[in-house]
Amino acid sequence: MPLACILNCRNPIGHSPKMAGHMRKRRRGHEQADIEDRLESLIKRVGEKSSSSLESNLEGLTSVLEADLSTYKNKILRILTDCAVLMPDKCSVYSTLVGLLNAKNYNFGGELVESMAKHLKDYLKNCEWEKARYSVRFLSDLVNCHVVSAGSLIQLYDTMMEAALEPNTPQVRRDWFVYAILSALPWVGRELFEKKERDLDRLKETIDSYISRRVKDHLVSLRVWTGQTLHPQEEYLECLWFQICKLRNDYWQEKHIVRPYLAFDTLLSEALQHSLPPLNPPRHTESMVYPMPKVIFRMFDYTDCPELGPVLPGAHSIERYLIEEHLSQILDQNIPERKECAAALLAFPQKSKVPLEYMIIEVILGELFRLPTPQYLEIAYGSLMIELCKSQPSTIPQVLAQAVEILFDRIDTMNPSSFDRFANWFSYHLSNFQFKWSWYDWTPCLEMEQDHPKPRFVQEVLEKCLRLSYYQRVVDIVPKEKNFEKLLPPKPEPRYKYTEDNNNVDPVVVIAAQNLIASVKRKTTPEEAFLTLRDLPNPLQEEGEPDAPYNPLKIDVLVQTLLYLGAKSFTHAFQALAKYHQILKALGSYEEAQICILRSVYEIWHDHPQMMTVLVDKMLRTEIVECSAVANWLFSRDMMQDLTRMYIWEILDMTIRKMSKRVAKLERELAESKEKLKAAATSDGSSDSEAEYGRGRKRKHGVDMPSEKPTEEMIERMEDKVEHAQTDQKNLFLIIFQRFIMILSEYIVRCDTDGKDFKTHWYRWTLGRLQQVFLTHNEQVHRYSDTLETLLFTSDVDSHISETFKQFLALRS
Repeated sequence: MPLACILNCRNPIGHSPKMAGHMRKRRRGHEQADIEDRLESLIKRVGEKSSSSLESNLEGLTSVLEADLSTYKNKILRILTDCAVLMPDKCSVYSTLVGLLNAKNYNFGGELVESMAKHLKDYLKNCEWEKARYSVRFLSDLVNCHVVSAGSLIQLYDTMMEAALEPNTPQVRRDWFVYAILSALPWVGRELFEKKERDLDRLKETIDSYISRRVKDHLVSLRVWTGQTLHPQEEYLECLWFQICKLRNDYWQEKHIVRPYLAFDTLLSEALQHSLPPLNPPRHTESMVYPMPKVIFRMFDYTDCPELGPVLPGAHSIERYLIEEHLSQILDQNIPERKECAAALLAFPQKSKVPLEYMIIEVILGELFRLPTPQYLEIAYGSLMIELCKSQPSTIPQVLAQAVEILFDRIDTMNPSSFDRFANWFSYHLSNFQFKWSWYDWTPCLEMEQDHPKPRFVQEVLEKCLRLSYYQRVVDIVPKEKNFEKLLPPKPEPRYKYTEDNNNVDPVVVIAAQNLIASVKRKTTPEEAFLTLRDLPNPLQEEGEPDAPYNPLKIDVLVQTLLYLGAKSFTHAFQALAKYHQILKALGSYEEAQICILRSVYEIWHDHPQMMTVLVDKMLRTEIVECSAVANWLFSRDMMQDLTRMYIWEILDMTIRKMSKRVAKLERELAESKEKLKAAATSDGSSDSEAEYGRGRKRKHGVDMPSEKPTEEMIERMEDKVEHAQTDQKNLFLIIFQRFIMILSEYIVRCDTDGKDFKTHWYRWTLGRLQQVFLTHNEQVHRYSDTLETLLFTSDVDSHISETFKQFLALRS
């Protein structure tokens, strides 16, 4: 019975026929929308937990949809094609539903196949690669339901392999076509093995040949651990290929995919099949962006799990891939709501067959440590793990503690990006559980050198805990008798050197600083307060620079005094900077002067990295200092002793992001203005006046659209701004990478001269930071790769340094 009839037959109990008729009339205007919403709800919810079996639900839904095809066919087509790619965890449920509909209505089955093929072409054209991959999988699964012929699917695979073997195209593009085929084979491999074994073997040989010829220069830069580990960190395509080979040796038998169509085999086998229309993948263009390669994160094997519980699938078992992908899909669909996400993960359909807690934690940590960057904010994964601990306190906390110990044991070879995320997450997690941890187990790190990753990790974690608590609380959480004090962060207090009792500073300068303090407290104007420093000598002139454009002593006294007076909180410091903004900006008109400002910030707040980070951020926002000055300051001799500390790289990352956001904003505004100018030219030909054009644009696009069209002169000015910003961005990267090359090259030469091995913890850490800049900002750096190759990463650079640049280029090759 059609859904419309079911709804219309409902006569509220207790109402007279007249009143019921009146209610139906009142409802008539919304009836169609109501029916469409109910259809969508029925289709989307099929396969969820229900008192009835999945098979009976599919049969009932098929009857409802079949009866409504004549009225709502387009709506049903759209919902099914959307569900096929947006709910990939129910791929076989929807393929069965389509199979049942095809068995009853052959024309509808054909239209859906055509619609899926059209959507696949659109996804490829629009670079929506994940949706395209799920479309390929769904079309493959339709072979199992006798909707699509096996022969036409083989033709689709052959077309995709032709694209994968196309010369002069990036490897990342070719990899995607191979990956899309391999990720669909677990669903359809058995059916193709039975019906098209020779074609399947030929396809396998072609893929094998492609895999063996691939270049994997990018692999090293994407691994969480750089050295040899207990669990190999395999490249994603190679790992899946090994899993498919094992599946082939097992005669394509897997134990994870739910296949509801098997219950309808008799009915489905009688249905007529459709051939897929030819697929012509879009040609490669420079504007296309492809999925970046990745490394499969592994930290558990079967020996880490309880002996009496279910066994963890092997690394090259197809079940490991299927379960990990299923968990990742649950994560993607639910992560905005951590409670729902935790509940969905713990309610995994086949949790009794695998050590679910271990696989959940491994998948989440794998996403957190994913390089170049995690898909979601780091705090999203942290809050999810907290929710998991609260939802299942009997098992998840123990597994998570075991994972932390494993990560800590292997931290010697962990790359700096993962190190940072580990420290950030762990401190955040501790702050939600009263900072309780078995610190005694980590006492051996107290005997290690300061540059070793283990004591440095403990130090960074405690410093991050300080940001989430207060100093005495951090002091209290570590053992008193185990000499942990040396890893504690210093008390976050300002070090103001212009005090009256400081005999190491010239008394004249101290008096000037005290006069400045008095002027500020009297709330004089910034100009009047600054006059108290007018008689301070200029050290640069005394050193032989009579025309020195700035006075570093005045800068130091002013900045330190303002920050000392605003030391009570971030807000007080911001108010001081805001009040003296014009003076600070005038003093910092030269880059060397800006570096003096930053040096003064460092001197007074050396013991409070968070305050330094926040102040530098504020100065960048208010344009007191420029990005290039921050970069030069961070790599200056004064900062070398802190180069291995996390806050240095937080500031550098923040600086690069600010520059990138500025460039992106200007580029976006320029593109929008060009579009408006183009639209205005079209509108001018059909409108009576420019005023009419403006009013029309406002009515169409709202108040944000300017009423007057951009002019050619405005476009030229905007182009100049964009060009200037891009030049600044390029120069920033040149400064950063040049400094990296200088300090690493000097260190290697110094070690060679002294006859020492240069591959120390410091060297690996600094080289890892270079790699981190390449990875984290790969999209922006890639723009200037030719310039970097020409000017910096030449043949003269040490091969250990230039290899990092080659690995970066391989990410998009």
